Amino acid sequence: MANTYTISDLAQEFDLTTRAIRFYEDMGLLEPERSGPGGRNRVYSARDRTRLKLTLRAKRLGLSLTEAKDLIDMYDSPRDTVPQLKKFLVVLAEHRQQLESQLADLEATLDEVKTHEKETRSLLSKANKATVSG
Repeated sequence: MANTYTISDLAQEFDLTTRAIRFYEDMGLLEPERSGPGGRNRVYSARDRTRLKLTLRAKRLGLSLTEAKDLIDMYDSPRDTVPQLKKFLVVLAEHRQQLESQLADLEATLDEVKTHEKETRSLLSKANKATVSG
């Protein structure tokens, strides 16, 4: 039989809660088989494990779960890979642009903080000199 995994196996391997894995399942990212009484036990396939790994990689890249699902579903389909790769490039370009914008905002905020720190140190230095000489 092919490799299968329990929800606990995947949770431990990927350092996730079982709740997070069930959430990914609810989003349609994972499709485990059901076994046991009333189908209570989830049995994840190697495909589910790979999809979970790709989902987590997409999250690290800043993709939404919907974007991740779209991309992963494209890779699951037997279609030509050229449209898939083009779509992935578009998604990556959008996220790069978003991250660069966020980085610029952060750099501007850091510059502002540095300016306030410098001004505050100057005021503190003047206040200390006034206290010492006064």
